This record gives sequence, structure tokens and C-alpha cells, in this order.
Amino acid sequence: MAQKGISAVRIDKRGIAASAGAVRDANAVTIDDYVSDARAWVDDIRRRTGTSCVWILGHSEGGLVALATAQESPDICGLILVATAGRPMGDVVKTQLRAQPANAPLLPKADAAINALAAGERVDADAVPPALAPLFAPAIQGFLISAFALNLADLAGRVQKPVLILQGDGDIQVGVPDATALKAAAPTAELAVIPDVNHVLKVVSSDDAAANIATYADPALPLAPGIIETIADFLARQTAADPF
Repeated sequence: MAQKGISAVRIDKRGIAASAGAVRDANAVTIDDYVSDARAWVDDIRRRTGTSCVWILGHSEGGLVALATAQESPDICGLILVATAGRPMGDVVKTQLRAQPANAPLLPKADAAINALAAGERVDADAVPPALAPLFAPAIQGFLISAFALNLADLAGRVQKPVLILQGDGDIQVGVPDATALKAAAPTAELAVIPDVNHVLKVVSSDDAAANIATYADPALPLAPGIIETIADFLARQTAADPF
């Protein structure tokens, strides 16, 4: 981004990595907490730089945070949603569980747990199969309740600012249908589907799921061509149309 003349501030979520000291328990957070943080960062960027135009880019779960933040921050310039779901996150988790045939016996209880959390109810840990215990751990259920309660397409439809939806067609976690659902909800948004790009924005050359996932943990792999160019072009066109 810097090479394109675009300043960017990247943050760790509260309680994680460089933000570890921001909260005692990184699990004791909700989407509202992340929204509060995002709004504070926008205000801080304005204070430090004097700029009036700040965009929010969210990747995956961050796209949900970006959309939720936009509901509370009408003064942002717009959103860039990367690999962002176009439906409730509980539905995304259900799809991901179904992608693994070995999970078939676990699905009824998993679905029941997801439905309960989406309804704002905590789940008894003993009712969850041991294999899924980390997914529904009591410590993170508060966060899951806050995330599952939101429909990302509905949020996108309420945003009155420019939006770029960026999606790789090799993403096995959030698919092109999610991106098109966001576009349908927000018709004025721009949709860019980048071929042969997976969820972590790396190039994938086959349909092999294991090879796709292997790229997640390989920091030597560069960002896929076209990602930064698409974002930079979108921002340049917005600036040309409205110099803020």
C-alpha cells in the first residue's frame, strides 16, 4: 500500500500480540468492543495526521467489524471488504463444518449449538461433542453470541458510503456467493473477484484443499498479484470523484 502512496494503519485485536496489554482476557470481548476500538483508531488517525478521509478495510471476521463500525461511524470515507461473508457468521460456520465429511455425526449437535448462540443463549459445554469443544468453549461464547447475531448482508445494505468487495475465487472459507450476496445487498458497491486467490490472499493453483490450507502458514508466499492494485485503483477513482 505504501508503494502506491496509500498510508495504512494495521492493528492487532485487543488482547492479541502487540495489543496483548489492552485487556486482561482476550476472550472477554464482543463485536461491539472491536467496533469501539475501530472507531477510536479512526479518531486517532485523524488527530495525528489531520486527514479527514479514513477508510476501513476488514478481512474475513474483520469485514464484519468494518460493517458494524460503519453503522456507528457515518463520517468514514468508505469500506473495503476482503474475503467477507455475506450471511450470518453462524451459517458460515455450519458450511465450514459440512465441508469435512468426518464431521457428519457431529452436525446435529453443532447446528443446535450454533442456533442457540445465534438466539443469544449460552451452550452447556457438556452438550457439545469433544471434537468441537474448542469451537464452542465457554470462554468465547459471549463473542460468538455477538457475532452470530449479525447478518452481514443486512449491514452492507445500510452503508451509504463507497464500498469495495474483494474476493478470491479460490477461497474455501468464504466463497464467491458470499461476495455476490454483499453486492446484491449493496448494489452501488464494487465487486472484484480475483482468480486463483484463497482466503489469505495467496495464489492457489489447484482444487486440493490441503494444498490451499498449507499456504496459510507459509509467510514466504507473496500476496497474490492484483490485490493491492485493485484496492489502489478503487481508492484513486473515489478520490478523483470526490477530493474530500
